[in-house]
Amino acid sequence: MYSFAISLLVGGASALHIPFDVLLYRVLAFIVIPLVAGVSSRFALLKLKGSGWFEKKFLPKWGHLTIAAPGALIGASNFFELAVATAIALFGADSGAALATVVGVLVEVPVMLRVCEVCNRSRAWYSESN
Repeated sequence: MYSFAISLLVGGASALHIPFDVLLYRVLAFIVIPLVAGVSSRFALLKLKGSGWFEKKFLPKWGHLTIAAPGALIGASNFFELAVATAIALFGADSGAALATVVGVLVEVPVMLRVCEVCNRSRAWYSESN
């Protein structure tokens, strides 16, 4: 849905055209593939090695990445404001670059809220009893 939302927002608000396949590939590369890899590797490791090994061996060694990865996303998202200011300063307030950076900020918040909602709804999947 992210690709469709960006396409509609950017296409409807300006004459700027971003090919849909470019948007789709970015969503696949930066959201879908890492998410599927993380979920499938977790279930595969639990099935192969068991929850004891997963919690005592795997998580202590690799668990810090689960804190560093969302932290990196949050840190990167803080630069949207800087990107908006830079685009306006370089290209003007009515430029496609300024519009694209503003759309990024407008889309980021609902997407992050949806991710939080999915995490909260799937909390039982990650309980200690698994």
